[in-house]
Amino acid sequence: MLAVALVAASCRGEAPPGYRPSHPDARHLDISRVRFDDGDTFLLDGKPVRILGIDTPEVRDPDVGILEDQPYGVAAAETTRALMTRARLLEWAPDGRDIYGRRLAHVLIDGKLLAIALIERRLAYENVSYYGDNGYPDFARQILDASMRVKKPPFEAPYKWRQRHQQKVEE
Repeated sequence: MLAVALVAASCRGEAPPGYRPSHPDARHLDISRVRFDDGDTFLLDGKPVRILGIDTPEVRDPDVGILEDQPYGVAAAETTRALMTRARLLEWAPDGRDIYGRRLAHVLIDGKLLAIALIERRLAYENVSYYGDNGYPDFARQILDASMRVKKPPFEAPYKWRQRHQQKVEE
């Protein structure tokens, strides 16, 4: 009965009855408002949200000069979509914007960081060691710990791949 109530509430875009955030800064995220982009970015009400703590391989996006898929890019994007859409409870903890104007946020699936799920599947590199904790030291430590206990992903770091493959886009 509880599962039916949770699904029904989620479909209406409301937090489930009795919802308690899994983290003090977490908020319920209505999956019906989400459209998927790639492994570390999605659109919320048409506006981009960049998932904190990770960098996933690129998928083709001519608008930003990515004219081909990076190996494992489609797999990372499909895994992000599957994990988020199958979550019983989807949450996010927003934190500012990046230099491209994208909202930055940690995403939690059933109380666990999506970033860690992608690292454990070897579909993401951590980028906490470069960008810092973004005000979430507990999340940053979890991401770094996951990265240290899992083998390196089987693809080139996305920032290196972009340096060689991304083309300048005329404005």
